[in-house]
Amino acid sequence: MATIKDIAEKAHVSIATVSRVLNYDNTLKVTDKTRKKIFEIAEKLEYLKEKKPKNKKSSYSVNIIKGYSEQEELDDIYYLSTRLAIEKSLKQNNVKYEILEKDAISDSLKKLDGIILTGLFSQNEIDTVKKMNQNIIFSDIYIEDENIDCVIFDIRKSVRKVLDYLLNLGHKKIGFIGGSDVINGENTIDFRQIHYIEYMKEKKLYNENFIKIGAFTSDCGYKYMNEILDSSEYPSAFFLANDSIAIGAYKAVEEHKLSIPEDISIVGFNDISIAQYMSPPLTTVKIYTDFMGETTVSLLMERIRDGRKLSKKVILPTELVIRKSCIEKNTVSK
Repeated sequence: MATIKDIAEKAHVSIATVSRVLNYDNTLKVTDKTRKKIFEIAEKLEYLKEKKPKNKKSSYSVNIIKGYSEQEELDDIYYLSTRLAIEKSLKQNNVKYEILEKDAISDSLKKLDGIILTGLFSQNEIDTVKKMNQNIIFSDIYIEDENIDCVIFDIRKSVRKVLDYLLNLGHKKIGFIGGSDVINGENTIDFRQIHYIEYMKEKKLYNENFIKIGAFTSDCGYKYMNEILDSSEYPSAFFLANDSIAIGAYKAVEEHKLSIPEDISIVGFNDISIAQYMSPPLTTVKIYTDFMGETTVSLLMERIRDGRKLSKKVILPTELVIRKSCIEKNTVSK
């Protein structure tokens, strides 16, 4: 496992700077360029072993189209991790690529061998890309269109895995802090929120006062955890929609003079590189972004090289990585 010292050496910054960046310390005066560099190094050091590129030369050219901004990539480095995994696999296949944001979609896409889309897109944007190129795949997005490939993870099973884990620890009051994305001016509903509500209602444990929805950022995790902890009754455990939210929530818990996991148990989602460095290390759902990147590129190359016409929709498993942010309810003070 890479250490903060390893990251600091490669980024040519101090250990303290790395620690504060990884913990989203907004008081730190550092440029977004340096912040992004640290995040990228942290993610790249997570890769177990770089596979050597295949010897066969390739003249294929693809675009990665991001459905999120540079700022969103900094706020939630899961996006960064997903993109880097795709880039890594393209390099291993000797495929030339460029990265575009979705507002750069143009007729030039017609000249490409293929297109990978990652992030959120409106139906109009999807239809536009479909008209320009037949070899397209969506990574980490489910598309119902039977002619389009996509690679996703099993989000319903992942959410139930988290809630079962907390329930088996004896927690009955389980809160949820999530996020909502905006497409064409309208808020979307995240599937983690949908499946949390569904399962807690099945168990007859749902309490609408224990759920808060904002953005997928540490700032929102901090804000909404504070709001819940300021109330007269709060949960003994929380499921948080991503690890960035967990970072902010940790800070709020600490400021309320409470301890994790002695007073509050927390489970995150995505297992970004920062999760293992948190204090205590965060229990979270691991999304195998490396495997997602490999699968995405493999399916695209089937379209390009082999001429596959029938679509494939691949659902990847996840893993609940148990660290030290949860504890049995009978040892919790509240």
